Amino acid sequence: LPELRQVLLSGTKVPDALFELLEGRGIWVGQLFGMGEGLLCLSRPGDPREARLRTVGTALSNLDEIRLLEPGTEREVPDGEIGELACRGPYTIRGYYAAPEHNARAFTSDGLYRTGDLAAWGSYDGERHLLIEGRIKDLINRGGEKVNAEEVELLLLGHPAITEAAVVAMPDPRLGERACAYLVATEVLTVPDLQGYLDGLGVAKFKWPERVEMVQILPRTNVGKIDKKALRTRAAQSATPLTG
Repeated sequence: LPELRQVLLSGTKVPDALFELLEGRGIWVGQLFGMGEGLLCLSRPGDPREARLRTVGTALSNLDEIRLLEPGTEREVPDGEIGELACRGPYTIRGYYAAPEHNARAFTSDGLYRTGDLAAWGSYDGERHLLIEGRIKDLINRGGEKVNAEEVELLLLGHPAITEAAVVAMPDPRLGERACAYLVATEVLTVPDLQGYLDGLGVAKFKWPERVEMVQILPRTNVGKIDKKALRTRAAQSATPLTG
């Protein structure tokens, strides 16, 4: 596409290699984040490169209100810390039809929609930009230590043999949950292979996957995202107690 000049990437965190590949072809690259229930954020012309690489930019409307809350509470977290993204605005739903019990969970007491996404604020040239850090459901609780699956996935995608990666929780009778990695790769990789690679990057041991499954393709939802729900079900069905 020789006339392509600008691209907005969406759906998952953008790997540095993809961003740099497009930039190397003279294409302006930004990011976009949105949901059917409302909120839309995007990079704008003039945003600093680092903001376009690391964040989904700023809200579409200056009437959008965004708060980042400590999960399970209505307390805001400080800038730089990760919290649940809650929002309201002119195009965000006010409630689900005839679903009062669900609405009590899905909205704050003053009417902000709880998205289930984890996010943080970053400052670039004095302006706040939104960093999406995964889903609350993608947090793996390993004996009280919280592992952000998306963080581990991005690290794994830096491995030269790995083309796609999905990390999900699998049940464990002692620790509650452990991490299971589903990989599409050009060679068969084992748990020690992954752990050695992550150790070389200085990644904390509690974040290392403790089960690896090689697959030819990852399941997708009807909008093309990796189907984490299907993978969590699969991991739960195949899980066996581990030690250590």
